Amino acid sequence: VQLQASGGGLVQAGGSLRLSCAASGSGRMVYTMGWYRQAPGKQREMVATITRSGVTNYADFVKGRFTISRDVAKNTMYLQMNSLKPEDTAVYYCKVAAGSTWTDYWGKGTQVTVSS
Repeated sequence: VQLQASGGGLVQAGGSLRLSCAASGSGRMVYTMGWYRQAPGKQREMVATITRSGVTNYADFVKGRFTISRDVAKNTMYLQMNSLKPEDTAVYYCKVAAGSTWTDYWGKGTQVTVSS
C-alpha cells in the first residue's frame, strides 16, 4: 500500500489547512486510517483516527478544531484543521491498517508550520 499525503504548508495562527492522504496499490482492503504528527524533539503522537465505518477518535489537543473524514470508495482520508496554533507545527503522517493482517503502512509526511 502506498500513501500520498498532501496539503501541508505555512499558515498563520488561527488559520486553516486541509490535509489529504490517498492510499493506493496492492488491492488490500483499507481499514482504520489515521493522522499522526511529530514535532522536532518530540515523539510521534496520534492526532485522529477513523474506522472504515466512520467512527472517529481525536486527541484531546485537537478536539473541536480538527475534523477527520474519509472517502471509502477512493481510499482517501482528510484532516480539516481549523484554529491552528503554533504548537500544531509538526510533520503530519498518515497511517492505514490494511489487508487481512491489518498491517500498518505509513506515508512520508507533510510539513505543517503555524506562525505566531
